[in-house]
Amino acid sequence: MEEILLLEKMKKDYEKLRKKYNLPGFKELNEAFDIEEAAEQETDCLLRQIRKHMMDKVVAYLRFIEMLLNPSNAPMFFFALVKGLTASDKKLLEKVYEEIGEFEISVIALDCKYSEQGEAEFINKLASEWKDISEDILEISEVLKKNWNQKSKDSDRGYCG
Repeated sequence: MEEILLLEKMKKDYEKLRKKYNLPGFKELNEAFDIEEAAEQETDCLLRQIRKHMMDKVVAYLRFIEMLLNPSNAPMFFFALVKGLTASDKKLLEKVYEEIGEFEISVIALDCKYSEQGEAEFINKLASEWKDISEDILEISEVLKKNWNQKSKDSDRGYCG
């Protein structure tokens, strides 16, 4: 019950900030970045908390793509995925990596010096660009699924020697 109250309070607080800074709707951000989890933490810097939750997802994808692009120390799981990547797949991975890497770099300044305006600008930029980035990630996920399924078919053949 308390969690529901915290979430409702967060939505009301966010709505004020949304109007002030012309931010995306709560539902849109929540569906893309699970920002409702920020309601569990009381804060006077709501936009910072929201931005941090947004970046959690971005950083997770960044680390995953790093493993695909440079699997030298990656778990074996990644080798099966990387094996079937084409040059165009790698180019798309590099493009997404650069795009989301820029976000990770730009949050350094926000973490060092709080600015509600800066947080709002960042949230708007990430939410706006995330639509295209997530389409690229979906395309990559289809390639990875195909590579994983191909690996499974190859291993079903067994050893004949």
